[in-house]
Parts: sequence; C-alpha cells; structure tokens
Amino acid sequence: MGNSAQPILRTPLILLAIANLTILGMKLWPWQDVANLPGNGTVGIDPAVCLVTYIGIVFLVGRTRQENTRSALGAGALLGLLGGAILVGGILLKAQAVSQNSIPPVRWTNGLKIAAVLLWGIAGRRATRATGNSTIGMLGGTWSAMVSCLMASTAVLAEMYYAGPPPVSQDLWKQYEGLAIGNVTTQALVHSLNSATGYLVIGPLAGCAIGFFLSSFGASRKS
Repeated sequence: MGNSAQPILRTPLILLAIANLTILGMKLWPWQDVANLPGNGTVGIDPAVCLVTYIGIVFLVGRTRQENTRSALGAGALLGLLGGAILVGGILLKAQAVSQNSIPPVRWTNGLKIAAVLLWGIAGRRATRATGNSTIGMLGGTWSAMVSCLMASTAVLAEMYYAGPPPVSQDLWKQYEGLAIGNVTTQALVHSLNSATGYLVIGPLAGCAIGFFLSSFGASRKS
C-alpha cells in the first residue's frame, strides 16, 4: 500500500521527452537535411520516433488506477532516478575525458551501466514483493529503465547540441571513417543520435528482462 503512494513521475517523464524532442528538432534543423544522414535519415528519425512512443506509453500507462500497476510504477520511478543519475554521470565523465583527449576504461563505463541495470532489476523485485505478481514486477523494471534512459537521452542530446565541432583527428584512418559518412562533425552527430536511440530502445528491454528475471526468482523463493 505504501508503494502506491510513491510518485510515478508521469508528468515529469512526458515533459522530459518533449524537451528531448525539442533539442533534437533544434539540432537537426533544417529538417529536410535529415534525409542526408546515414540510412536515408533513419539515424535522425529513430530517436524522434522513440521519444514520441515514450510519450504515448507514459501517458497511457500512467493513467491507470489499478493498485498493482501503480505500485509497480512507484517502485520503479525512484530507483529509475538513481539509475538515471548513474548513467548521466557516466556520460558526462566520458565527455570530459574525450575533451581531454583521453579514453575512459571500458570496464569503468560498462560498470556504471551494469549498476543502473541492477537497479532496474531491484525495482522489479520490489514491485513483485509488493504485489505478489512477477508480471507486475516486469512492469516495474521497465518503468524504472524508462525513467533512467530518458535522463540519459537528455544528457546525450544536450551534449550533442552544445558541443562545438570536434577537432579534426590526425589519424588518417579516423579521417577516412569520418569521410565515409560525410565529415568528422557529421560522424560525431551520428554517434550521438545512435547513442540516444540505443538508450531509449535497449534500456527498457534490459529493464523488462532483468525485472522479470529477478521477479520470477523472488516469487519462486517466496512460494
């Protein structure tokens, strides 16, 4: 009963998704040039489609009055904020390292992502313990991931918007890679767009999977 009193963050999530769309639209203006990006423009269209989908899902799911569902959303929301803070911190620290011409260790960056995923799983397990339903636990993990990944997407897109043109590399192979999709600036833009889409798509899938796994494990032990 206490979990249902927790905020589910429906309105903040919708506003955050709209902010993401605004940043994306401003960066990709004029929009007719999006078609020149790789994949006939799908690189720029995909994150926009994901964000519109998020708005629809958050609006519909967040309106539910079912006690079990709201318990799952409440269990996931706060842990999603913590997971999002971890992801955003990793993104900002990585950006700082790149600006200083250094590369952060892969184990370090992956460790932060794993920590966020584990928090999504804990959210699913908490929802299951509150409701006794592993499917509701899966919803809690997914919602938690959506909160985190919208925050991560905001960090990626904001960094993309405010970043100046990246310095031209002296590495001939890197220059060739940039020319393969236009230039070095375009390459950085495409990387940011793919990164934002990756968070928005892969994150909820991971949250759903880990939420279901830990929820099923907890439910089986409880029974």
